[in-house]
Amino acid sequence: MEGRGVRLEVFLGRQELEVWRDDRRERVYPISTARNGAGERMGSGCTPRGRHRVRIKIGAGCPRGTVFVERRPTGERYTPDLGRREPERDWILTRILWLTGSEPGFNRGGDCDTLRRFIYIHGTAAETSIGRPVSHGCIRMKNKDIEELFEVVSNGASVHIHD
Repeated sequence: MEGRGVRLEVFLGRQELEVWRDDRRERVYPISTARNGAGERMGSGCTPRGRHRVRIKIGAGCPRGTVFVERRPTGERYTPDLGRREPERDWILTRILWLTGSEPGFNRGGDCDTLRRFIYIHGTAAETSIGRPVSHGCIRMKNKDIEELFEVVSNGASVHIHD
């Protein structure tokens, strides 16, 4: 059941995402954040810090491994063969939680706007890299984990990204 009172705490140093309901930590997931570290500027390839919200959830009902381009399913499902044919592609799979910043001048507006930077929490083909910072700015998760998270997070849920 999709829960109210659920918030996400993301820890870049630990490469972990915690799910909190009220004052109780319910779950910890391993993640992969930006290879370039923390940062808020457009084009930096960094994961933005600070307070955010889930702007919109994308991919409800799609099968695991659904490939998304520009937040739309392409009709493809990821396979290792597809990955070998397109090794440079940044695979956005299964579900997307699109984030928006909540701090004007830091992660909202101007050249630091998280929403306009298209920063997501999403599934990845690079599941063996989970636990290490290797993304282009987004927060990557294992596909089974993003499916599970998607079901408990509401649009508007708080997401706090810590150094």
